[in-house]
Amino acid sequence: MDLRKLEERIFKVLMIISLIIVMGSLISIIAIVVIKGAPALSLEMVTQTPKGGFYLGGGGGILNAIMGSLYLAIGATCLAFCVSIGIAMYLQREYTSSNVAEFIRTVLDILWGIPSIIYGIFCFIIMMNLGIGTSLLAGIIALTFLEIPIMTRGMDEALRTVPLELKDAAYSLGATKIETSFGVVRKQALPGILSGVLLAFGRGIGDAASILFTAGFTDHVPTSLSDSAASLPTMIFFLATSPLPEVRERAYAAAFILLTIVLFISVISRLATRKYTKFIIK
Repeated sequence: MDLRKLEERIFKVLMIISLIIVMGSLISIIAIVVIKGAPALSLEMVTQTPKGGFYLGGGGGILNAIMGSLYLAIGATCLAFCVSIGIAMYLQREYTSSNVAEFIRTVLDILWGIPSIIYGIFCFIIMMNLGIGTSLLAGIIALTFLEIPIMTRGMDEALRTVPLELKDAAYSLGATKIETSFGVVRKQALPGILSGVLLAFGRGIGDAASILFTAGFTDHVPTSLSDSAASLPTMIFFLATSPLPEVRERAYAAAFILLTIVLFISVISRLATRKYTKFIIK
């Protein structure tokens, strides 16, 4: 048998095995969460806040954690976007040298790899020194630090895919750097920018470590930035450690809701990317 054909078959089998492992893991996670959380799933889970004795198996729902997670993730994503878009633009060849850009990219990659608990402890230390308690604002800031490197690198890679010839054509017509960046480059890189934003949002809404010491916990939906805020990841952690089976069922139900939100974000990301690719010049 031809050695090249044998090598091709081996790698094809390895790819199929990898696909089976990934898809099998996803299906297994969804199945376990649904099966164990199904007894606790109900309409009141998403429409009511916890009642007395929630952690002892009392009634009520997890509306406080759902809204808290959305407040935290949306707030952090908006702040991270304001910072990340400027950094990503600055990393392009029109604004900085390649050496400086590569150094900043290396720093961002390092920040991306830092465990999220470090961001939480960092913000918690600042809170202690300033005499600030747990709050929605503190959780948003902690998540913002977590999302900035993720979002910036996603935007940067999207902007780097824009053909240099397209930029040069805009400059030859008299466009300035700012006009080219926001009028030409932005439209071409929009699908990648949206993917980066939604990727960071998905990471933010699913993270627990960075907000464990900063956002705190409450049975109520926060009404101001100074209020403590519950979140689905921290609620799952607390409920899953309970010795009561009915409380652990609520943990799986909450995990299913969180998983649904993350999958929904992934679908929206794909649809948005497909919609705006029509603007891309190939």
